Amino acid sequence: MTVVLTLTPDLATLYAAAFPDEDLVPLLQGLSGQPGTLSLIEGSPPVAHVLFTLGQINGAKVALLGPAAVHPDRQGQGLGSRLIRQGIAHLGETGVAMVLVLGDPAYYGRFGFLPETGAEPPCPIPEDWRPAWQSLVLTQPHRGRLSLPAPWLSQDLWR
Repeated sequence: MTVVLTLTPDLATLYAAAFPDEDLVPLLQGLSGQPGTLSLIEGSPPVAHVLFTLGQINGAKVALLGPAAVHPDRQGQGLGSRLIRQGIAHLGETGVAMVLVLGDPAYYGRFGFLPETGAEPPCPIPEDWRPAWQSLVLTQPHRGRLSLPAPWLSQDLWR
């Protein structure tokens, strides 16, 4: 298990393949080497990757899940799901109160994520994306604005 994200050319290639219409590499570059990330990788070169970033809500330790990528040739094999479950289990062991995600409710719902109304993302999201803002409570829910490292504060990531 890698704790701190290290952006490698292979990891950048994975994200380009998984998200050909979305450039997540600048976000990954900004978070690379920063403490407070949990980076889980499957394979060498990587075929799946999941990132959790530690944050706070009113002083409580929480985490944001994402981005997550699985190479198109390996999707549907449970690789991403396994990494997400491993990450959630690890975060629970380290005292994280809740995990938040902005993503497909049908996908993240199978991990127990539910629509979130009390915790606000660090930047406004479009109203039609509200159902995609979800949380998984590990110990207790928290209300307030999610505080994250600076690379997450680009409004483009939340639109």
